[in-house]
Amino acid sequence: MDIFTSLDDLPDRAHGAVIAIGNFDGLHRGHQALLQTVKGKADELGKPFGVLTFEPHPRALFRPDDPPFRITPPSLKAERLAACGVDMLYSLPFDWDFASQSAQKFIENVLINGLRPVHIVIGEDFCFGQLRKGNADTLRAAGLSVTTIGKVVCDHDQILSSSRIRAALRRGDIEEANALLGWEWEMRGTVVHGDKRGRELGYPTANVPLKDTLHPAYGVYATWVQVEGETVWHKAATNIGIRPMFKIPTGQIEAHILDFDGDLYGKILRVFPVKRLRGEAKFDSLDALIAQIDADCDEARTLLKDRPG
Repeated sequence: MDIFTSLDDLPDRAHGAVIAIGNFDGLHRGHQALLQTVKGKADELGKPFGVLTFEPHPRALFRPDDPPFRITPPSLKAERLAACGVDMLYSLPFDWDFASQSAQKFIENVLINGLRPVHIVIGEDFCFGQLRKGNADTLRAAGLSVTTIGKVVCDHDQILSSSRIRAALRRGDIEEANALLGWEWEMRGTVVHGDKRGRELGYPTANVPLKDTLHPAYGVYATWVQVEGETVWHKAATNIGIRPMFKIPTGQIEAHILDFDGDLYGKILRVFPVKRLRGEAKFDSLDALIAQIDADCDEARTLLKDRPG
């Protein structure tokens, strides 16, 4: 998949694609259905399959004080788009200048003079431009070929949405979130030095800041962990949160990888939560905390079977 972060000096192969436009946070089953429509149209016309999206997510610009909400930070979103068969990813910077463009300027600058798509596919509620005044009719009035896709519904006729997935993750309901996504949600990041508290307790942890990744319900999870440069999967008992006993200032991942001994500092970890074992808690003593960690590790080891693939 080719990735372009500017409209300047686009190569010829980047023009004339069939494109989807949207934020696509989560790349859930609804997004996947829309993208399959795009791919089908691209195959029919013999054109590249493209996606136009924006970074950072517009919500981060308009509501900067919101807590972290990204289901798929940029690198993971790009990876999931590639898995959907996307040929061209146009990931344009979203700042106040870009946001202040009128719908007509967006059409002129980004679409007609920039990407020159042969066909556009959007969700039926997609709006764009200053004050969100642009829609499918605006695109068609400009002479662009457009297909709109309705909302995808799932169980009990509920609409499948990124908001619903975020709510499931914030409850710690990993199984529901994964069912809505259609893939296993993961967190990833670089291991940093911590306060060595876990090592002192006999349970060293790999510490990864959550940054702009959505914070799932705080607590201890049974997780699978993969270390950068390895293909094997490790079982882990992983705390996600602020550790009430020691009050770290911001939420982070602290993975105690079972039966593992090695230096992980500076390496990227992929962390796949499987089940939330319990919430975070403050214990009366370190001995009580250690006893609970023992039990968490035993439960994680029992719960995590051989990981397929």
